[in-house]
Amino acid sequence: MADNLVIVESPAKAKTIKKYLGRDFDVLASYGHVRDLVPKEGAVDPDNGFAMKYQVLEKNERHVEAIARALRKAKALYLATDPDREGEAIAWHLKEILQGRGDLDGKEVHRVVFYEITRNAIRAAVGQPRGLSLELVNAQQARRALDYLVGFNLSPLLWKKVRRGLSAGRVQSPALRMICEREEEIGAFVAQEYWTIEGEGAHSSQSFPLKLLEYRGQKVEQFSFTNETAAREVERAIRAAAGAGAAGGGELRVLAIDRKQRRRNPAPPFTTSTLQQEAARKLGFNARRTMRLAQQLYEGQDIGEGSVGLITYMRTDSVSLAAEAVQEIREVAARLYGKDEVAEEPRIYKTKSKNAQEAHEAIRPTAASITPADVEGKIEDDLYRLYALIWKRAVASQMSHALFDTVAVDMLAGPDGAQRHLLRANGSTLVKPGYMSVYQEGTDDAGAADDSDHVLPPMSEGDAVQLAALRAEQHFTEPPPRYSEASLVKALEEHGIGRPSTYASIISTLQDREYVEMDSRRFVPTDIGKIVCRFLTHHFHRYVEYGFTAAMEDELDAVSRGEEGWTTPLDKFWKPFIDQVEKIERTVTREQVAQARELGRDPANGKPVTVRMGRFGPFVQSGTKDDEEKPRFAGLRPGQKMDAITLADAMELFKLPRTLGETAQGEAIVANVGRFGPYVKYGSKYASLKEDDPYTVTLERAHEVIRLKQEADANRIIQDFAAEGIQVLNGRYGPYITDRKKNAKIPKDRDPKTLTLEECRTLLAAAPERGGRFGRWGKGKGKRAAAPAGEGAPQAPGTGSAAGAPAPPARQNPRRGRAQPAPAHAAAAPPPAGKPKAAAHAARKQPRARARSAARKAPAGKLRPTAPAANGRARRLK
Repeated sequence: MADNLVIVESPAKAKTIKKYLGRDFDVLASYGHVRDLVPKEGAVDPDNGFAMKYQVLEKNERHVEAIARALRKAKALYLATDPDREGEAIAWHLKEILQGRGDLDGKEVHRVVFYEITRNAIRAAVGQPRGLSLELVNAQQARRALDYLVGFNLSPLLWKKVRRGLSAGRVQSPALRMICEREEEIGAFVAQEYWTIEGEGAHSSQSFPLKLLEYRGQKVEQFSFTNETAAREVERAIRAAAGAGAAGGGELRVLAIDRKQRRRNPAPPFTTSTLQQEAARKLGFNARRTMRLAQQLYEGQDIGEGSVGLITYMRTDSVSLAAEAVQEIREVAARLYGKDEVAEEPRIYKTKSKNAQEAHEAIRPTAASITPADVEGKIEDDLYRLYALIWKRAVASQMSHALFDTVAVDMLAGPDGAQRHLLRANGSTLVKPGYMSVYQEGTDDAGAADDSDHVLPPMSEGDAVQLAALRAEQHFTEPPPRYSEASLVKALEEHGIGRPSTYASIISTLQDREYVEMDSRRFVPTDIGKIVCRFLTHHFHRYVEYGFTAAMEDELDAVSRGEEGWTTPLDKFWKPFIDQVEKIERTVTREQVAQARELGRDPANGKPVTVRMGRFGPFVQSGTKDDEEKPRFAGLRPGQKMDAITLADAMELFKLPRTLGETAQGEAIVANVGRFGPYVKYGSKYASLKEDDPYTVTLERAHEVIRLKQEADANRIIQDFAAEGIQVLNGRYGPYITDRKKNAKIPKDRDPKTLTLEECRTLLAAAPERGGRFGRWGKGKGKRAAAPAGEGAPQAPGTGSAAGAPAPPARQNPRRGRAQPAPAHAAAAPPPAGKPKAAAHAARKQPRARARSAARKAPAGKLRPTAPAANGRARRLK
C-alpha cells in the first residue's frame, strides 16, 4: 500500500494524476463536496455568531469511507482539490471530517495546488505543499451563509405571496432584474424614423459605395432627415449639383484623400467569462455545456499516450500567462506561422478586475505544441472544437498586430463653399494579417460589421468620379437587443455580480425556475419571472441593486485576503435584511403582489375583467370576490403574456368549459383545461387532450380520444375484485396486485389472469407497506380537501380560483418569534377525485422530477446550493 494518499475532486482527474505520481502515491476522488449545510432552517444561526451546522452528503458517504480506509494505511494526506475557494473549502471539510473521526492521528496533512494536470506541474505541486488557507475557506463559508440566509428567508416569502416552488437568490435575483429591465426597455421603446443618402461611385472601371457626409455645408447626422419629403429633396439637390439627369449619370470631384495605417491588436487569452462568451458566439454552446467540456479537457483526455490534461484550470478571471507558457507559445507560433507573425516582444496582459482571485493564469493549452490537428479525431468533436478555440486564442495573443491601410476619399457634388455637398468613400486593405490568420474575436452585435472593408481604386485630388447611383433609404431605430448567454455573462462580469465559477449556475437557476425562456437564443422573462422581479425590486430594492451585490463580492474578496473577519459582512447584512422580510410578510398582501391589471368590462354583465398571477400561473378573472356570484376564471394559453393580453383575448378564454355533445350512453362531453393540461370529461371520467386544442376540438375527435382512453383502461385492468377493493393491473414494469395500500409482485410462474382472490390477499399480506413518498394514497390522504372538479371551482391556471385555497398554517420560529410558512407538504393538495390517472400520476411525479432535474443541472464537482423550493418539494413527498 502507498505511503501517501492524494485526494482530488473527480475520478477522471484521479486517474490522470495517479499515472504521474507513481506507486508511492494512491489517488482517490472526493466526488465534489463531501458535506454541506443541513437542509433545513437553523443551519446558519445568526444569534450564535452565524454558527453553521454541516452534515456529510449522503451521496458521498461511501467515498468518505473509502478515503478513511485508505488513510489508515498511509503516512501522509495530500489535499489536492481545485485551486479556488470551493476547492479550498472541500479540502477543509474533508480534513474536519477525518479529524473528527480520529483518522488523522499521527498523519501529516498537506495542501497542494496546481493549475494544470501535467507531469511537471503535479510533481512540482506535491514537492511544494502548503497549509490550508483559512482565509479562502472563510470567504467561501461567508458566501455560503449569505446565500443560505437569503434563500431560506426570501424563498418562503415568495411561496406565501406569489406561489410555491419559487426561489430568490443573492446573485440570481440581480441577474433576473437585468433581463426584466431589458424587456421593459424594449417594451417602452418608440422607434424613430430616419433617412440616409447613399450612392455608388465609379472610377477606373471600379465601383464603390458612397455616403453623404455634408449637405449644404452642414455635417449629416443620424436624424438630419426624418421623413421622405426631406430625403427626396436632398436626393434631388445632390443630383442637380452633380449634373445627373433622371436616368442617372453625374460627376463628382475628388476634394481630399486621407490615408492612414491602422493597427488591431489581439485579444488576451481566455478567462472563464470570455470563454463562455466566445463559445456561445462561435460554437453555440451554453455556459453550462462550455464548463462541462472545459472540465473534461482540464481533467485529462487520452490522445494516444495515456490521459493528459489539455488545458489549465478553467475557473479564473486572470488574463496573465506564466513566462514559460508565453515562451512556448511564441516558439510554436513562429514554427507554424513564421517569425514575422510573432510579436516583437512578449505580450503581457494585466487583469482589469481588481479582485481577480480564482486562479493565477488565464485558460490556455497545457502544451501549445499539442495543436488542434493533433487531437482531432482522438477526442469527442465538442471537446475538439472547444480545445481549438482555446488554443487559437492563446496562440493569437502572442502574435503580431494586424495592419490595415485605410483611405477616406471626400468628393464634391457641385462647387466648393459654405453650401457644399460632400460625399465620402471609405476603404481599407489588410496589409499584414498577424494574429488574424489564427483567430478573430466574435461580437454580440451582428450589425457592428465594419462597412469600410472595401478596396478603392487609385485616385488623386481633382480627379473626376462618376456618380453611378444615388438613393434615399428609410430606416427606423431599433430597441436594445435581448440578452444572449454571451452578453448576459459579459454584463454580470462588468457589474461585478458573481464570480467565474457561478455564471453557469446563475443562468441554469433562472431557467430551471422558469423565470426566463429562450427565444432565438435570447433570454425572455416569463410572467412569473416579471412578477418575482417586480416584487423583489419594489420591496427588497437594496438587495437586488447591482452595486450592492458587487460590493458584497468585494467584501468577500477582502475576507479571502484576510483583511476582514468572515462574519463581518454577515453582521452588516443580516439585521436590516430580516427586519425587511418580517415587515413585508406583515404588510404586503398576496393581491398586491399578484399585480392585477384591469382589461375592461365583461360585455355580458359589465363586471371588471382582470389578468393576474395565481398560485398555478397567470389567469383572467371576470368579477370580484365581493360579488354575490362567484367570479369566472380562465388560465392563459401557452404563449400568451400577462402584459400583452387584451379584453378580446380574455373573453375568448372564458369560452371554456365547452359542451361538445354526448357519448352513446348519453353522458355529456365537455372540453376544458385543468391544472395538468387540457382534457375532455365524459360523465364522471376524464381523458387528457395531448395533441388537441380544447378551444377547437370537435365532437368526433373527442369520441376518438374517449375510445382510446377506454381501451387503455380496459387493457390495464386484468382482474377487478371490486367488492374487496383489490385489482390485478398491468403496470409500467409488468403485472402487479394492489389494494391501494400495498403493491404486490406476481410470481413469474403464475398467470395474472388466473389468480384467485385468496392468492391476491396472501401476496398483499406479504408485501411491504406503500410509503406516502411514492403512493397515491400516502400519509397525506384525508388531511387535505381536494378542490371540487365542477365548473364552479376551477383548478389552476386553466380554470382555477386564485383565492380559493387556504394558506398553509404558520409555524413559529423560536429564534425570531415570527411566523414561518409551513413546509411545502402542508399545502400540497391531491388532484381532484376523478381526474385522469395520467394527470394524477404527473401531479405526483412533477415536483420530484423538478428536484432531480435541478440536482442534475448543478455544476459537477461543485457545491450544489441548498434551494429552499427544491427542499420544500422533497419534504412534501415524505
